[in-house]
Amino acid sequence: MSDVVIYSKDWCPYCDRAKELLERKGVTFELIDITADRAHEDEMIQRTGRYTVPQIFIGNTHVGGSDDLYALDRSGELDALLAAAGAAPGNGDAEAAATGETASLEAGFLERLHDVIIIGSGPAGLTAAIYAARADLKPLCIEGAQAGGQLTITTDVDNYPGFPEGIMGPELMDQWRKQAARFETGFITQDVTKVDFSQRPFRVWVGEKEYRSRSIIISTGATARSMGLDSEKKLLGHGVSMCATCDGFFFRDQVIYVVGGGDTAMEEATFLTRFASKVIVIHRRDNLRASRIMQDKAFANPKIEFLWDSAVEEVLGTEENKVRGLKIRNLKTDVITEHECTGLFVAIGHKPNTDLFTGMLTMEHGYIITEKDSTRTSLEGVFACGDVQDTIYRQAVTAAGSGCMAAMDAERWLENQES
Repeated sequence: MSDVVIYSKDWCPYCDRAKELLERKGVTFELIDITADRAHEDEMIQRTGRYTVPQIFIGNTHVGGSDDLYALDRSGELDALLAAAGAAPGNGDAEAAATGETASLEAGFLERLHDVIIIGSGPAGLTAAIYAARADLKPLCIEGAQAGGQLTITTDVDNYPGFPEGIMGPELMDQWRKQAARFETGFITQDVTKVDFSQRPFRVWVGEKEYRSRSIIISTGATARSMGLDSEKKLLGHGVSMCATCDGFFFRDQVIYVVGGGDTAMEEATFLTRFASKVIVIHRRDNLRASRIMQDKAFANPKIEFLWDSAVEEVLGTEENKVRGLKIRNLKTDVITEHECTGLFVAIGHKPNTDLFTGMLTMEHGYIITEKDSTRTSLEGVFACGDVQDTIYRQAVTAAGSGCMAAMDAERWLENQES
């Protein structure tokens, strides 16, 4: 067995990001694809006790998942761990690997004064990158350690134009990124840690490294909300999941629960019926917030049941650190009951990722306010698109449209600065 092992599956965005980091470092690794291999799946669970992918081993050390790998890299511990296991980085660009920079960028690209820096890489950010690159603005996209936006943890995408048979969310985002790269968008696969919009050029930091730009496009999207339970956090990856695409296949022929009442929850529940013997949806009200088409699909599925006017009080775990059940409170009667299950999927909405910009831009309920029929923010030269500013539609297709608008707005603004 190799010094570095990744347990992975098809169309797992977190698996791809883990592989990308190691490949940039020139590290060779053994990839164990458990998509259709029950024996390797059981092996992974036995070695780690976890039901999520990827699971990564360096030597005899279980690193964890993609987030854990990137955290080790940011802290500087990853290279030492690789060296100790005899898997030190090889021919990869060390500096590029450390920051997640695209290794093939032309010399001096990152140090230049950029025309536009795009922060975020979901449908809005990548569409902005495509349009800005085609306008010869040579954009730099700081896509984040968890690149690709919410579609990377979405199951079948049936409503994006051009895919009559539907497409998996991670696959769609992979194609989107390749298209942006084709037009020579530069990418940094790390999180922005600080920004300074108080002077021009604007400054953006990734760790200690500073980048400068004449304009900024913010497309940082939104993050899935958790229920805020200690037991939920403790059992995340051990039966509690935020991603049906990534983890649904671990729950074949089992009874699992989904929390939520919107489109995301109905999508997750419907997808999970491919694997589970039964899916029970827990919702705080007695009617759903999901669109009618998603409601109809869920109600028509014989494997889906509903538990109305209810909320999860506690996720119950075993000594082996696995989910064994739930305590659920009826919000009308206040009665708490216990329910046996092996898995819980949380799909209760999202929070816009705007903490970086607090106090710099006008916001409302965490969303960046943009001018009517525009992506212009309250600060000249800074534009926002996608779910950070869309409180109404929040769809991939509308995010893509606003990304196009942001690139065009930025291009026109830059032209006016030169005249």
